[in-house]
Amino acid sequence: MRILIIGGTGTISSAITRQLAESNHELWLLNRGTRRHEVPEGVKQVTVDINQEAEVLRAIDGVQFDAVCEFIGFVPAQVERDIRLFSGRTRQYVYISSASAYHKPARSHIVSESTSLVNPYWQYSRDKIACERLLMDSYRETGFPVTIVRPSHTYCERSIPVGVHGKKGSWQVIKRMMEGKPVIVHGDGSSLWTMTWNEDFARGFIGLLGNPHAIGEAFQIMSDETLSWDQIYGTVAACLGVPYKPYHVSSDFLRAVAPEAYDMTGNLLGDKAVSVVFDCSKLKRAVPGFKATVRYEEGVRRCLAYIQAHPECQQEDEAFDQWCDRVIEVLEEAKCRLGVSK
Repeated sequence: MRILIIGGTGTISSAITRQLAESNHELWLLNRGTRRHEVPEGVKQVTVDINQEAEVLRAIDGVQFDAVCEFIGFVPAQVERDIRLFSGRTRQYVYISSASAYHKPARSHIVSESTSLVNPYWQYSRDKIACERLLMDSYRETGFPVTIVRPSHTYCERSIPVGVHGKKGSWQVIKRMMEGKPVIVHGDGSSLWTMTWNEDFARGFIGLLGNPHAIGEAFQIMSDETLSWDQIYGTVAACLGVPYKPYHVSSDFLRAVAPEAYDMTGNLLGDKAVSVVFDCSKLKRAVPGFKATVRYEEGVRRCLAYIQAHPECQQEDEAFDQWCDRVIEVLEEAKCRLGVSK
């Protein structure tokens, strides 16, 4: 197949790029070329701003694609642009949406593709919902060959995923663990979540390309491993070889006291604070044999090995560290005032 990826070097798409590059498919990447050094040999690079439609049309003039995969479309105007660009030029258009679009607060912790799409907390999710609706309307009205994919918390070796962190990612949380300091965990740590290694996601995604059962349908791609947040943080501590020292804080409280840049409204209340267990049986029917094989513990070990070997991934965040200390201090003071001993 001839496949075009818009993006192709991000957390999710980089694994897809690598796996497709190792196959017999003809792979094109369309992006601004800021990570050209990460692109495998044999991949055709189209270095252009996707918003410059005339330039894109010149670059793909006369080319018919079997699949076009959109990884950087976030608002309806971008999807409308893609419909203009690729109508009649691709047999399949795969749009990366988000599992954060599902109903929040959840009516059921079992989530499937039929779960309603409503998220009052996060504009990012509402924009994804609007993009999905626009694409499905186009499919019904004109036959635009869309497939929608909803990933949840997908990660790679560059960063260990956690629930509460600052603007610079999770390294400061890891550093707090290594220093023997408590780490803030939202809620009581018992809510359920799913982490998916990007290479596992890629195998499910590639199985949908050129798949006639995928046209006009939505699929979620996740691991079957469900963990509580205490298990998630505890796994990181165990892999570091340090004691796990959680400090549980209400998600509502975190939203009220966190700087806006930490996005505890959308990213936490609109997503991670809600227990979810994903039912991926629809994907497994469309892609027989799909199975996520990287357990979270193995993923964490891979991340730690990579991050410790790449100092550029160790971005310290003093402001977040101080904020954590202050939140814990204030809550401990409140306990004392209420006559509760530490």
